[in-house]
Amino acid sequence: MASGIKDKVVILGMGCSRFGERWDASPEDLMVEAYVEAMSDAGIGPEQLDAAWFSTHMSDVGTGRGGLPMSIALRLPNIGVTRVENFCAGGTEAVRAAVYGVAAGACDIAIALGVEKLKDTGYGGLPVATVGTLTPQWYPNAVAPANFAQLATAYRSKHGVDAGTLKRAIAHVSVKSHANGVKNPKAHLRKTLTEEQVLNAPIIAEPLGLFDCCGVSDGAAAVIVTRPDIATSLGKRELVAFKALRVATSNGWEMHSSQWDGSYFHTTRIAAKRAYEEAGIRHPRAEVSMLEVHDCFSITELVTMEDLFLSQEGAAVRDVMDGVFDADGRIPCQIDGGLKCFGHPVGASGVRMLYEMYLQLQGRAGPRQLKAPRIGLTHNLGGQPSQNVCSVAIVGSLS
Repeated sequence: MASGIKDKVVILGMGCSRFGERWDASPEDLMVEAYVEAMSDAGIGPEQLDAAWFSTHMSDVGTGRGGLPMSIALRLPNIGVTRVENFCAGGTEAVRAAVYGVAAGACDIAIALGVEKLKDTGYGGLPVATVGTLTPQWYPNAVAPANFAQLATAYRSKHGVDAGTLKRAIAHVSVKSHANGVKNPKAHLRKTLTEEQVLNAPIIAEPLGLFDCCGVSDGAAAVIVTRPDIATSLGKRELVAFKALRVATSNGWEMHSSQWDGSYFHTTRIAAKRAYEEAGIRHPRAEVSMLEVHDCFSITELVTMEDLFLSQEGAAVRDVMDGVFDADGRIPCQIDGGLKCFGHPVGASGVRMLYEMYLQLQGRAGPRQLKAPRIGLTHNLGGQPSQNVCSVAIVGSLS
């Protein structure tokens, strides 16, 4: 019977480019930026890499297809490079492949890297996978803000939340993330917001206003993983280990069942339960120290708190307003600014989330450093509320 990956794989090094409107940089430049930092952090040479996984979503823009763009840009030593894509969760999928490769004994040291150049697509919002002026704006049912606005409406209806109360709660989500992002030199948007600014911003899809939506950015991030004994032999101490890494994918139930009410993410609840079981976490609210979630829209973060079992059903609004997920709260969320301040270069986001957890666990997060975090969780979501894929990764100090 499978025993999982808990403490079998550790992070040897990580790197992250500056996210933003990187008109001056090609996808290859961004890859190099993240790769050089990761290799320096790991303290190894290219010849020590055994395998690589490459995450990018917009395959026809700059990066081409397959694993060749990563291999050529980084001049990798003719190792296997596999391109992965799983909607917006592709970054974590690349990490999962590298981690599983090491845990299975197929390779000793592996690298996962995600990159995206969204600004070059010319879109003002998150694009679909095809580039062109004739892309139907209703595909696959509506544009992203409309889909996630329906999530807000369903949540409000199910839990009897006053419309004004919900808007203030999701405004707090954005205000909190921007306060955190100001402290991060690699974030795209580094300006504080007030609740009044968020509430008075132009409406994109009711109740979501301009500041409830993450931006369009360019960026890259990379992680190098290995076994604990190899990391120790290379002189590494205070190792950050994977406790669990789980994924759940919609099978059509949400769209074809009268049981799903549109107010939550079914796959997140499944992936979270599996990850907690693998990591040996019985009381998530008490045991998780910090988290990075897929806050493509502020309502997504709020709902995710319940889907990850960190808030009780219908209680996330109160927890958000009480500051539970603020930087000085019980479970800080988006301590680096999240998608809200980094934007969402699709292939890179999942790896970028892990980068912050890694820095925090090693005490290297600078002015945003939390006090003695023990367990970090990342939640990477792809698709829309009614059909999606969700990856949940849990990391912490090596037991």
